[in-house]
Amino acid sequence: METLGYLTKIQPVIILAAAIIGIILGQSLFFSENTGGLIEAALMILLFFVFLKVDVKDIGRSFKNVRFSATAVFINFVITPIAAVLLAYAFLGGSIDMMIGFLMLLVTPCTDWFMVFTGMSKGNVSLSAAILPLNLVLQVLLLPVYLFLFLGTGSSFDIISVLTSVVVVLAIPFIAANVVKIIIKTAGKKDALDNKMDVHGDGLQLLFLCIAVFAMFASNGSLIVDDPMVLVQMLIPLGIFFILSFIISRIAGKAMRFPFDDTTSLTFTVMARNSPLALAIAVAAFPESPLIALVLVVGPLIELPVLSLTSAVVLRMRRKNDAACAK
Repeated sequence: METLGYLTKIQPVIILAAAIIGIILGQSLFFSENTGGLIEAALMILLFFVFLKVDVKDIGRSFKNVRFSATAVFINFVITPIAAVLLAYAFLGGSIDMMIGFLMLLVTPCTDWFMVFTGMSKGNVSLSAAILPLNLVLQVLLLPVYLFLFLGTGSSFDIISVLTSVVVVLAIPFIAANVVKIIIKTAGKKDALDNKMDVHGDGLQLLFLCIAVFAMFASNGSLIVDDPMVLVQMLIPLGIFFILSFIISRIAGKAMRFPFDDTTSLTFTVMARNSPLALAIAVAAFPESPLIALVLVVGPLIELPVLSLTSAVVLRMRRKNDAACAK
Protein backbone atom coordinates (compact mmCIF):
# COMPACT_ATOMS: atom_id res chain seq x y z
CA MET A 1 0.00 0.00 0.00
CA GLU A 2 2.94 2.36 0.70
CA THR A 3 4.25 1.71 -2.82
CA LEU A 4 0.84 2.52 -4.31
CA GLY A 5 0.68 5.72 -2.27
CA TYR A 6 4.08 6.74 -3.60
CA LEU A 7 3.01 5.97 -7.17
CA THR A 8 -0.09 8.13 -6.68
CA LYS A 9 2.12 11.04 -5.62
CA ILE A 10 4.30 10.80 -8.73
CA GLN A 11 1.42 9.92 -11.04
CA PRO A 12 1.75 13.09 -13.18
CA VAL A 13 5.42 12.25 -13.80
CA ILE A 14 4.57 8.65 -14.72
CA ILE A 15 1.91 9.72 -17.23
CA LEU A 16 4.19 12.36 -18.76
CA ALA A 17 6.96 9.75 -19.01
CA ALA A 18 4.57 7.36 -20.82
CA ALA A 19 3.76 10.14 -23.32
CA ILE A 20 7.45 10.98 -23.89
CA ILE A 21 8.40 7.32 -24.36
CA GLY A 22 5.53 7.02 -26.82
CA ILE A 23 6.75 10.02 -28.81
CA ILE A 24 10.33 8.66 -28.90
CA LEU A 25 9.37 5.13 -29.93
CA GLY A 26 6.76 6.54 -32.30
CA GLN A 27 9.59 7.71 -34.54
CA SER A 28 10.01 4.03 -35.42
CA LEU A 29 7.73 2.89 -38.24
CA PHE A 30 6.97 -0.32 -36.35
CA PHE A 31 5.52 1.49 -33.32
CA SER A 32 3.79 4.27 -35.27
CA GLU A 33 1.93 1.75 -37.45
CA ASN A 34 1.11 -0.88 -34.83
CA THR A 35 0.08 1.00 -31.69
CA GLY A 36 -3.10 2.74 -32.87
CA GLY A 37 -5.34 -0.22 -32.04
CA LEU A 38 -3.77 -0.50 -28.60
CA ILE A 39 -5.36 2.80 -27.54
CA GLU A 40 -8.94 1.52 -27.56
CA ALA A 41 -7.93 -1.86 -26.10
CA ALA A 42 -6.13 -0.23 -23.16
CA LEU A 43 -9.00 2.21 -22.58
CA MET A 44 -11.53 -0.63 -22.57
CA ILE A 45 -9.50 -2.65 -20.03
CA LEU A 46 -9.05 0.53 -18.02
CA LEU A 47 -12.80 1.18 -17.99
CA PHE A 48 -13.42 -2.47 -17.09
CA PHE A 49 -11.58 -1.92 -13.80
CA VAL A 50 -13.40 1.38 -13.26
CA PHE A 51 -16.81 -0.27 -13.75
CA LEU A 52 -15.88 -3.12 -11.40
CA LYS A 53 -16.05 -0.55 -8.60
CA VAL A 54 -19.35 0.98 -9.74
CA ASP A 55 -22.77 -0.29 -8.67
CA VAL A 56 -25.38 -0.22 -11.47
CA LYS A 57 -28.00 0.88 -8.94
CA ASP A 58 -25.88 3.93 -8.10
CA ILE A 59 -25.79 4.90 -11.78
CA GLY A 60 -29.58 4.64 -11.93
CA ARG A 61 -29.94 6.91 -8.92
CA SER A 62 -27.42 9.35 -10.37
CA PHE A 63 -29.58 9.88 -13.47
CA LYS A 64 -32.08 11.57 -11.17
CA ASN A 65 -29.53 14.17 -10.05
CA VAL A 66 -30.89 16.97 -12.24
CA ARG A 67 -28.95 19.74 -10.46
CA PHE A 68 -25.62 18.08 -11.18
CA SER A 69 -26.51 17.37 -14.82
CA ALA A 70 -27.75 20.91 -15.40
CA THR A 71 -24.63 22.40 -13.80
CA ALA A 72 -22.27 20.20 -15.82
CA VAL A 73 -24.09 20.85 -19.09
CA PHE A 74 -24.15 24.62 -18.52
CA ILE A 75 -20.41 24.73 -17.84
CA ASN A 76 -19.46 22.31 -20.64
CA PHE A 77 -21.69 23.67 -23.38
CA VAL A 78 -22.14 27.36 -22.54
CA ILE A 79 -19.23 28.64 -20.45
CA THR A 80 -16.52 26.43 -21.98
CA PRO A 81 -17.26 27.28 -25.65
CA ILE A 82 -17.23 31.00 -24.86
CA ALA A 83 -13.94 30.63 -22.97
CA ALA A 84 -12.52 28.53 -25.83
CA VAL A 85 -13.29 31.20 -28.43
CA LEU A 86 -11.86 34.01 -26.30
CA LEU A 87 -8.67 32.05 -25.63
CA ALA A 88 -8.36 31.04 -29.29
CA TYR A 89 -8.62 34.62 -30.52
CA ALA A 90 -6.30 35.90 -27.77
CA PHE A 91 -3.50 33.37 -28.27
CA LEU A 92 -4.01 31.60 -31.61
CA GLY A 93 -5.56 34.31 -33.78
CA GLY A 94 -2.78 34.05 -36.33
CA SER A 95 -3.81 30.55 -37.41
CA ILE A 96 -7.36 29.56 -38.28
CA ASP A 97 -6.41 25.86 -38.28
CA MET A 98 -5.03 26.06 -34.76
CA MET A 99 -8.14 27.90 -33.65
CA ILE A 100 -10.36 25.19 -35.15
CA GLY A 101 -8.35 22.43 -33.46
CA PHE A 102 -8.34 24.27 -30.15
CA LEU A 103 -12.10 24.87 -30.26
CA MET A 104 -12.76 21.23 -31.22
CA LEU A 105 -10.67 20.08 -28.28
CA LEU A 106 -12.36 22.28 -25.69
CA VAL A 107 -16.01 21.83 -26.71
CA THR A 108 -15.88 18.02 -26.57
CA PRO A 109 -16.08 16.79 -22.94
CA CYS A 110 -14.29 13.52 -22.22
CA THR A 111 -16.24 10.27 -22.43
CA ASP A 112 -13.76 7.81 -20.96
CA TRP A 113 -10.67 8.61 -18.90
CA PHE A 114 -12.33 11.42 -16.93
CA MET A 115 -14.01 8.61 -14.98
CA VAL A 116 -10.58 7.13 -14.26
CA PHE A 117 -9.32 10.36 -12.73
CA THR A 118 -12.60 10.74 -10.86
CA GLY A 119 -12.11 7.26 -9.42
CA MET A 120 -8.48 7.94 -8.53
CA SER A 121 -9.62 11.07 -6.71
CA LYS A 122 -12.32 9.09 -4.82
CA GLY A 123 -15.10 11.06 -6.55
CA ASN A 124 -18.61 9.91 -7.44
CA VAL A 125 -17.90 7.66 -10.44
CA SER A 126 -21.57 6.65 -10.72
CA LEU A 127 -22.53 10.29 -11.18
CA SER A 128 -19.82 10.69 -13.83
CA ALA A 129 -21.14 7.63 -15.66
CA ALA A 130 -24.66 9.04 -15.57
CA ILE A 131 -23.68 12.36 -17.20
CA LEU A 132 -21.62 10.62 -19.88
CA PRO A 133 -24.41 9.84 -22.42
CA LEU A 134 -25.67 13.41 -22.29
CA ASN A 135 -22.17 14.80 -22.81
CA LEU A 136 -21.57 12.47 -25.73
CA VAL A 137 -24.77 13.27 -27.63
CA LEU A 138 -24.58 17.02 -27.04
CA GLN A 139 -20.95 17.36 -28.13
CA VAL A 140 -21.50 15.48 -31.38
CA LEU A 141 -24.63 17.50 -32.21
CA LEU A 142 -23.24 20.88 -31.15
CA LEU A 143 -19.68 20.70 -32.51
CA PRO A 144 -20.62 21.76 -36.08
CA VAL A 145 -22.80 24.52 -34.60
CA TYR A 146 -19.92 25.91 -32.53
CA LEU A 147 -17.53 25.81 -35.49
CA PHE A 148 -20.03 27.66 -37.68
CA LEU A 149 -21.08 30.26 -35.09
CA PHE A 150 -17.65 31.12 -33.73
CA LEU A 151 -15.32 30.52 -36.67
CA GLY A 152 -17.62 30.50 -39.68
CA THR A 153 -16.51 26.98 -40.54
CA GLY A 154 -18.95 24.24 -41.43
CA SER A 155 -18.04 20.59 -40.97
CA SER A 156 -19.72 17.31 -41.73
CA PHE A 157 -18.93 13.85 -40.40
CA ASP A 158 -20.57 10.51 -39.87
CA ILE A 159 -22.42 11.03 -36.57
CA ILE A 160 -23.67 7.43 -36.46
CA SER A 161 -20.14 6.08 -36.89
CA VAL A 162 -18.78 8.33 -34.14
CA LEU A 163 -21.56 7.39 -31.71
CA THR A 164 -21.17 3.70 -32.48
CA SER A 165 -17.42 3.64 -31.88
CA VAL A 166 -17.73 5.46 -28.56
CA VAL A 167 -20.62 3.28 -27.39
CA VAL A 168 -18.63 0.12 -28.18
CA VAL A 169 -15.63 1.34 -26.19
CA LEU A 170 -17.92 1.98 -23.21
CA ALA A 171 -20.46 -0.83 -23.52
CA ILE A 172 -18.07 -3.78 -23.75
CA PRO A 173 -16.16 -3.05 -20.51
CA PHE A 174 -19.40 -2.08 -18.74
CA ILE A 175 -21.11 -5.36 -19.67
CA ALA A 176 -17.98 -7.40 -18.97
CA ALA A 177 -17.50 -5.83 -15.54
CA ASN A 178 -21.10 -6.50 -14.53
CA VAL A 179 -20.99 -10.10 -15.79
CA VAL A 180 -17.87 -10.67 -13.69
CA LYS A 181 -19.54 -9.10 -10.65
CA ILE A 182 -22.59 -11.35 -11.08
CA ILE A 183 -20.38 -14.45 -11.31
CA ILE A 184 -18.31 -13.40 -8.31
CA LYS A 185 -21.43 -12.58 -6.29
CA THR A 186 -22.99 -15.94 -7.18
CA ALA A 187 -19.83 -17.68 -6.00
CA GLY A 188 -19.98 -15.76 -2.72
CA LYS A 189 -16.67 -13.97 -3.38
CA LYS A 190 -17.94 -10.37 -3.58
CA ASP A 191 -16.04 -9.25 -0.47
CA ALA A 192 -12.84 -10.77 -1.83
CA LEU A 193 -13.29 -8.89 -5.12
CA ASP A 194 -13.96 -5.62 -3.29
CA ASN A 195 -10.84 -6.10 -1.16
CA LYS A 196 -8.66 -6.83 -4.19
CA MET A 197 -9.99 -3.78 -6.00
CA ASP A 198 -9.32 -1.62 -2.95
CA VAL A 199 -5.72 -2.83 -2.89
CA HIS A 200 -4.90 -3.14 -6.59
CA GLY A 201 -7.61 -1.16 -8.42
CA ASP A 202 -5.83 2.20 -8.59
CA GLY A 203 -2.56 0.57 -9.62
CA LEU A 204 -4.21 -1.36 -12.45
CA GLN A 205 -6.01 1.75 -13.66
CA LEU A 206 -2.75 3.71 -13.69
CA LEU A 207 -0.99 0.90 -15.57
CA PHE A 208 -3.53 0.74 -18.39
CA LEU A 209 -3.88 4.53 -18.49
CA CYS A 210 -0.14 4.71 -19.13
CA ILE A 211 -0.43 2.05 -21.85
CA ALA A 212 -3.21 4.05 -23.52
CA VAL A 213 -1.16 7.26 -23.26
CA PHE A 214 1.93 5.52 -24.65
CA ALA A 215 -0.06 4.10 -27.57
CA MET A 216 -1.70 7.44 -28.34
CA PHE A 217 1.63 9.25 -28.63
CA ALA A 218 3.48 6.37 -30.29
CA SER A 219 0.91 6.34 -33.09
CA ASN A 220 1.00 10.14 -33.51
CA GLY A 221 4.43 11.08 -32.16
CA SER A 222 5.93 11.98 -35.52
CA LEU A 223 3.42 14.83 -35.89
CA ILE A 224 4.69 16.44 -32.68
CA VAL A 225 8.36 16.00 -33.59
CA ASP A 226 7.76 17.52 -37.03
CA ASP A 227 6.24 20.69 -35.53
CA PRO A 228 7.15 21.02 -31.81
CA MET A 229 6.27 24.73 -31.66
CA VAL A 230 2.58 23.82 -31.65
CA LEU A 231 3.10 22.40 -28.16
CA VAL A 232 4.66 25.67 -27.01
CA GLN A 233 1.82 27.73 -28.53
CA MET A 234 -0.79 25.57 -26.81
CA LEU A 235 0.71 25.70 -23.33
CA ILE A 236 -0.63 29.10 -22.24
CA PRO A 237 -4.22 28.97 -23.56
CA LEU A 238 -4.71 25.36 -22.42
CA GLY A 239 -3.11 26.12 -19.07
CA ILE A 240 -5.49 29.06 -18.55
CA PHE A 241 -8.44 26.87 -19.56
CA PHE A 242 -7.60 24.15 -17.04
CA ILE A 243 -7.06 26.62 -14.22
CA LEU A 244 -10.36 28.39 -14.98
CA SER A 245 -12.21 25.07 -15.27
CA PHE A 246 -10.91 23.91 -11.91
CA ILE A 247 -11.86 27.17 -10.18
CA ILE A 248 -15.30 27.34 -11.83
CA SER A 249 -16.10 23.73 -10.94
CA ARG A 250 -15.15 24.20 -7.29
CA ILE A 251 -17.15 27.45 -7.05
CA ALA A 252 -20.16 25.84 -8.77
CA GLY A 253 -19.96 22.79 -6.51
CA LYS A 254 -19.92 24.99 -3.44
CA ALA A 255 -22.70 27.24 -4.72
CA MET A 256 -24.89 24.20 -5.50
CA ARG A 257 -23.98 22.63 -2.15
CA PHE A 258 -22.79 19.42 -3.76
CA PRO A 259 -21.08 16.83 -1.52
CA PHE A 260 -17.29 16.70 -1.92
CA ASP A 261 -17.54 13.51 -4.01
CA ASP A 262 -19.99 15.13 -6.44
CA THR A 263 -17.88 18.28 -6.75
CA THR A 264 -14.90 16.07 -7.57
CA SER A 265 -16.93 14.45 -10.35
CA LEU A 266 -17.91 17.89 -11.65
CA THR A 267 -14.27 19.00 -11.66
CA PHE A 268 -13.11 16.21 -13.95
CA THR A 269 -16.27 16.36 -16.08
CA VAL A 270 -15.53 19.97 -16.99
CA MET A 271 -11.72 19.70 -17.14
CA ALA A 272 -11.17 16.51 -19.17
CA ARG A 273 -11.51 16.77 -22.94
CA ASN A 274 -12.36 14.18 -25.58
CA SER A 275 -9.26 14.51 -27.77
CA PRO A 276 -9.55 11.03 -29.41
CA LEU A 277 -13.12 11.75 -30.56
CA ALA A 278 -12.24 15.27 -31.70
CA LEU A 279 -9.19 13.90 -33.54
CA ALA A 280 -11.27 11.29 -35.35
CA ILE A 281 -13.76 13.97 -36.42
CA ALA A 282 -10.97 16.34 -37.51
CA VAL A 283 -9.32 13.71 -39.71
CA ALA A 284 -12.65 12.99 -41.40
CA ALA A 285 -13.88 16.58 -41.66
CA PHE A 286 -10.60 18.41 -42.41
CA PRO A 287 -8.36 15.96 -44.33
CA GLU A 288 -6.46 18.81 -45.99
CA SER A 289 -5.60 20.55 -42.69
CA PRO A 290 -3.05 18.44 -40.76
CA LEU A 291 -2.40 21.30 -38.32
CA ILE A 292 -5.90 20.82 -36.87
CA ALA A 293 -5.10 17.17 -36.14
CA LEU A 294 -1.72 18.14 -34.66
CA VAL A 295 -3.39 20.48 -32.17
CA LEU A 296 -5.62 17.63 -31.05
CA VAL A 297 -2.63 15.31 -30.68
CA VAL A 298 -0.71 17.87 -28.64
CA GLY A 299 -3.68 18.59 -26.35
CA PRO A 300 -3.45 15.38 -24.29
CA LEU A 301 0.29 15.88 -23.79
CA ILE A 302 -0.66 18.91 -21.69
CA GLU A 303 -4.02 17.68 -20.44
CA LEU A 304 -3.11 14.29 -18.96
CA PRO A 305 -0.35 15.47 -16.60
CA VAL A 306 -2.62 18.36 -15.58
CA LEU A 307 -5.49 15.98 -14.77
CA SER A 308 -3.12 13.75 -12.83
CA LEU A 309 -1.83 16.74 -10.88
CA THR A 310 -5.42 17.84 -10.26
CA SER A 311 -6.15 14.38 -8.87
CA ALA A 312 -3.34 14.78 -6.36
CA VAL A 313 -4.59 18.25 -5.39
CA VAL A 314 -8.17 17.00 -4.95
CA LEU A 315 -6.99 14.10 -2.78
CA ARG A 316 -5.16 16.56 -0.54
CA MET A 317 -8.26 18.78 -0.38
CA ARG A 318 -10.30 15.68 0.48
CA ARG A 319 -8.05 14.87 3.45
CA LYS A 320 -8.44 18.42 4.75
CA ASN A 321 -12.20 18.27 4.19
CA ASP A 322 -12.48 14.93 6.01
CA ALA A 323 -10.39 16.25 8.89
CA ALA A 324 -12.58 19.33 9.18
CA CYS A 325 -15.77 17.23 9.13
CA ALA A 326 -14.37 14.94 11.84
CA LYS A 327 -13.92 17.81 14.28
